[in-house]
Amino acid sequence: MNRRELLKASFAACGLGIVASSVLLDSCTKINDTPQGPSANFTLDLSSSAYSALQNPGRYVYKNGVIVANTGQNNFIAVSQTCTHQGCTVQFDNSSGDFVCPCHGGTFSQSGKVLFGPPAYPLKTYKTSLSGNILTISG
Repeated sequence: MNRRELLKASFAACGLGIVASSVLLDSCTKINDTPQGPSANFTLDLSSSAYSALQNPGRYVYKNGVIVANTGQNNFIAVSQTCTHQGCTVQFDNSSGDFVCPCHGGTFSQSGKVLFGPPAYPLKTYKTSLSGNILTISG
């Protein structure tokens, strides 16, 4: 192999390494921003005893892999109930207004964003709308 062939092979290998590195780093960034959770499209009848907890601020219920919480004044939020770290079920902390995983202390905002702890991925959020006693969750 002469000097010119060696240089060509070296530059090609370096170029390949740079491209591979940027692809890997870019894919990591995209994965970390992807909310994790099931698709949802269901309703809750707040007059039903199964969901009557939602009539009180700070209370929450689980349904179809989603945690739905009443944050006060008929304001409801819904996120995936499964922590993206190791799959534990998150709870709503009324005092902070955040979702907390009891297993390893992961904390998520009301928009599902990771605030603290080991989770690498945000929780999926869902649209909520109230009509009379019927709360619709979709997303």
